[in-house]
Amino acid sequence: MATSKYTTLDVKRKTLKINLDPGIYGTVAEIGAGQEVARSFFQAGGASGTVAKTISAYDMTMSDAIYGDAPKRYVCLPRLDQMLDYEFDQLTTTLASKQKEKRFFAFADTVEAINYSRTNRCHGWMGVRFQDGENEEFNEVVIHIRMLDNDNPTQQQAIGMLGINLIYGCYFHSNEPKTLITSLMDNFAPGRIQIDMVRFTGPVFKNVDNRLMSLFLVKSNYADAVMFTPEGTSIHPTELLYKKDILALRGRFRPVTHVHMDMLENSKKMFEKDPKVDPKKVVCITEITLDDLSGSDDIDEKDFLDRVDLLGELGQTVLISNFQEYYKLATYLTRYNTGAQIGIVLGANSLINIFNDKYYKKLNGGLLEAFGQLFHKDVRLYLYPYKFRKELITTDNMLIPDHYDYLFKYLISNGKIIDFDEHNAENLHIFSHKVLELIEEGKDWESLVPKRIAIKIKEQELFKYKAKLIEK
Repeated sequence: MATSKYTTLDVKRKTLKINLDPGIYGTVAEIGAGQEVARSFFQAGGASGTVAKTISAYDMTMSDAIYGDAPKRYVCLPRLDQMLDYEFDQLTTTLASKQKEKRFFAFADTVEAINYSRTNRCHGWMGVRFQDGENEEFNEVVIHIRMLDNDNPTQQQAIGMLGINLIYGCYFHSNEPKTLITSLMDNFAPGRIQIDMVRFTGPVFKNVDNRLMSLFLVKSNYADAVMFTPEGTSIHPTELLYKKDILALRGRFRPVTHVHMDMLENSKKMFEKDPKVDPKKVVCITEITLDDLSGSDDIDEKDFLDRVDLLGELGQTVLISNFQEYYKLATYLTRYNTGAQIGIVLGANSLINIFNDKYYKKLNGGLLEAFGQLFHKDVRLYLYPYKFRKELITTDNMLIPDHYDYLFKYLISNGKIIDFDEHNAENLHIFSHKVLELIEEGKDWESLVPKRIAIKIKEQELFKYKAKLIEK
């Protein structure tokens, strides 16, 4: 569903509209990038009818005394949840009987702004817990952001603008979640922030599917990628990948087959044998590459959810991205686990494409620049063999362009490209697109996919299963 058109207001007009609404009343708690949201309220005028309290507990000991000990670190989702719990409970407990006809809100953010040396990863969590009506159960919108400005003052400004946009969206666009998300980017020039996780909860959002909202983020170019747990819950990579070793398999998984599972299981055995990898800290990811999302209104949302659900049925964590090239996936993963190890699993036919110059025409350094990012010091590729007619294609007999032959051999000799130790030869004839054709034609396909997947496809009539059987 497309978002409806709305009038874009500047930050001051949004803030003033909130301030002049006699029913909106709440608390603003900010840590990490000044008190820009609170300042916007006071600068606009009329804030005495809106702001019950502002707070900025920068000292860690003071912050712990107010909100409790930080779960893992101070810029994380559990910390934001603690802040929202405390501030909203204190607000409603203290003022509910004294401030009649109020729709209370608690805004909170915990942010890591750019440091003096400009060496840190600038990101943060931001959320609003709010009442849609007097004495009603609260609703909540939580987002994770990346700040891309190169200096502290402009990052602070961005936090102030985004905070006002979020509070305004909760009160004036809550009936259309996609419009609410779109409005978060009001007054921002491209390239200043990314929103790569969103969570809607509460009675106002009871019909909202957070997975579709995550898809909307990628489709709208607000995020490079979004992630889901096996249960289908939206999760941010910082909550899952922090200090973990990552093994990733990409594909469209339409549907997931025995080959995919063989690739994951056998590469995981190899990955865990690596002396630099801690087997207890390995996280496996299946990445669905949807590089044609941007600008298209024809994305089959049901098909998207079906594939996420099927992978979840097999216990897989799912990453949805718009990465066409492998080096972009590697760059993304290294962003979240500095110093840990990364393995990317791919078929031999895909590796041949990686050595094709046509994919790197937009890079000044061409293929060499892309490989500099792909083959990060902690990244290696695990190569699953490809059967071409009667020949098994591995690194030993792969046809690489002559001018890259020395580079190819260098990567192999330095352990950057590694052939599989084991594979199930009986699976090499299975390709997802062929299985999909068999399903659509109503022909035998069940033996080509995991049993649980076959059951789900039949029960839920996925991939046109029922339609083709009726025609037959």
